[in-house]
Amino acid sequence: MLLELRVENYAVIDNVAVEFAPGLNLLTGETGAGKSILIDALALLLGDKASAEAVRHGTEKATVSAVFEAESKALDEVMEANGIDSGEAQLILRREISAGGKGRVFVNNQPATVTVLRLLAPHLAVIHAQNEAVLAFDAASRLALLDSFAGSDLAPIADAFAAWNGVRNRIAELERDEQDRLRLLDLWNFQRKEIAGASLKPEEDVKLEAEKQVLANSERILSSAMGAYDALYEGNVSASALIRSAAKQLEELLRFDEKFRESLAQLDSARITVEDIGQLLRDYAEDVEASPERLAEVEDRLAALDRLKRKYGPTLQDVIALGEEIERKLNEMENKDEVLRKLRTELSRAAARYLAAARNLSRHRYEAARKLEKQVESEINELAMKARFKVEVSGADEERNWTSNGFDAVQYLISANPGEPLGPVEEIASGGELSRVMLALKTTIDAAVSKRVRQNGAKGGAGQRTLVFDEIDSGIGGRAAEAVGKKLKQLAATKQVLCVTHLPQIASFADQHYLIEKKETGGRTKTSVRQLDTEERTRELARMISGAKLTDTSLAHAEQMLKTNR
Repeated sequence: MLLELRVENYAVIDNVAVEFAPGLNLLTGETGAGKSILIDALALLLGDKASAEAVRHGTEKATVSAVFEAESKALDEVMEANGIDSGEAQLILRREISAGGKGRVFVNNQPATVTVLRLLAPHLAVIHAQNEAVLAFDAASRLALLDSFAGSDLAPIADAFAAWNGVRNRIAELERDEQDRLRLLDLWNFQRKEIAGASLKPEEDVKLEAEKQVLANSERILSSAMGAYDALYEGNVSASALIRSAAKQLEELLRFDEKFRESLAQLDSARITVEDIGQLLRDYAEDVEASPERLAEVEDRLAALDRLKRKYGPTLQDVIALGEEIERKLNEMENKDEVLRKLRTELSRAAARYLAAARNLSRHRYEAARKLEKQVESEINELAMKARFKVEVSGADEERNWTSNGFDAVQYLISANPGEPLGPVEEIASGGELSRVMLALKTTIDAAVSKRVRQNGAKGGAGQRTLVFDEIDSGIGGRAAEAVGKKLKQLAATKQVLCVTHLPQIASFADQHYLIEKKETGGRTKTSVRQLDTEERTRELARMISGAKLTDTSLAHAEQMLKTNR
């Protein structure tokens, strides 16, 4: 649940903080007051693309932050995977956009990225925007909506497709025409010879770099090692000699006072440590050689390794792996007929596994489509429409239709008027009908997701997201608007809903009503947001009914609407 949204220096917003509550949170205000700007600001925290043009003129940066009440295993997993400590019960997101175009992201006050916001977003909130109705009915989105309702597990089909496609690509590589094959063989033979001839060893470049550092600085290293050896062990006033002298004095003291026994033991231990280090330094110095020949040899070898990494890298391990891959390909080419026979057998098995998974998924989708169309049709007809709704799943299992999501295609069909034939929603529905179809679909699908979460005993999850509707009431009014208000109120009984609306019929259902106002102060336009009390709500609804000039009739009508829908 979204607890607080704070926006600073964003578009016409100077500094706004809004505390939201459970239930239906309605945002109203004059056209152009900044209602959608507030939703756009929230979208930034869900990973939307930012623009420096949105930074308020005359300021250095815009800042958007939000506090979510979010306890979810899925959220914790996302944060853990990205090295972010999770809070106890709240998640704090902050995003800064500078006037120069750069930006910063923080999650629980720890640096993060926009990618992390996008990973967190599905577990926090989903925004249904004005233009989403048309966009949501492209082929991929239609299928995704059905799979979301059905709870389809797409991992097996994706794995089966990847395995089949991988074998198919290997066969295609072996079956290239002869001229291409010969060119590839020449290239691979050259690469194999170059890589194999280098006799590469893992981490060889790292070891050689370390050796190069020693060889290039051998005189300084020898001087430092011997200087330290003399200071610790060999010199007339070495640390070892001084400790031995001090130990003799302590032995004399020990004859008179036992409290120096432990100190004597510690001093003896220090002497042993100093002498061990001295011996280590002496042995190390004996191995240091000032060898210009070896240094040149090491530098030549490193240069050769760098050339290979530039060509086949970026790391030495990548070069070694490529050499092994080329060796495999050449072996396949040399035994082409036998390898092809085995690959075709493997391809047949992979195709069978894919078809089994795809057909199983298709059956699951057909069953889910029948349930979804009945539930959505019922929801639509509660939204002041007399419509028929159908979810049509089609698609043949021919190889040309295979994808990582199966071979199905989904179409949403509607007949908005009695006696009219069914047709694609995106083609025949009006703007207002599209808005209501989207609301019905989202309500139905979200209810199914929430039910699965509860049945699985999960804590939090996608079903608990905050739902945001940005003017989803576009193109409707009258009885339809009242029906949409009731539906939003029903939806808000189990989850938090934020909705931007221009319609008093919908605003009257709010649990919390926020007014967005735009005023001019000191020659600058500023947007403010405040929660309305009962009297203020009455006046705002009256304004929405009659316009700027309030009348007794509009006030009475507003009071009656609030009383009826409370």
